[in-house]
Amino acid sequence: MAPLAQPVSNLIDALSRLPGIGPKSASRLAYFLLRSDEDIALSLAAALQELKAATLFCGLCYNIADRDPCAICDNEQRDRSIICVVEEPLDVQAIERTGSYQGLYHVLHGAISPVEGIGPDDLKLRELLNRLQPARQEEENGFQAPGELLVATNPNLEGEATAMYIARLIKPLGLRVTRLARGLPTGGDLEYADEMTLSNALSGRLEM
Repeated sequence: MAPLAQPVSNLIDALSRLPGIGPKSASRLAYFLLRSDEDIALSLAAALQELKAATLFCGLCYNIADRDPCAICDNEQRDRSIICVVEEPLDVQAIERTGSYQGLYHVLHGAISPVEGIGPDDLKLRELLNRLQPARQEEENGFQAPGELLVATNPNLEGEATAMYIARLIKPLGLRVTRLARGLPTGGDLEYADEMTLSNALSGRLEM
């Protein structure tokens, strides 16, 4: 069997490292790019470069943004009395699509998972606690401290463990801690939920 040209082999290896892309899918994508118009490959390369060069994490909520603070944190029309805690930036987009939530966010960048070696210290929990300190509240919220923490982690084993940990961590601070209602399927991910399901879960959130 003739060896692959090195540039093709390098691209297949790079694509194979993406989540959900196996060797066969990576090969199909590589050959598609090889056969397609040069503009497609060049625009993809430019988009990837811009992704790394022009994006950052918001210094307040840790969502992916192109400026700091992000557009949501910087929007004075948002309800600063509530912070919604989610696992990933994609979850912010899922909730925003519902149009049912107007508060702020905090992105953990993961969930507690002992099997994968992910503990509380690997998440943005320390940063969440810092946001709830009086000095930071004054700086971020204009003297309006949040009164509610809405925990919107995924309704699976890791998400539930993370939610319970957050509830125990935050309740001594005197904040109301709520959880999304059970309109979401157990074991699912927020990013795959439809807008109506998420809207119902937001409006029917439960005290923790």
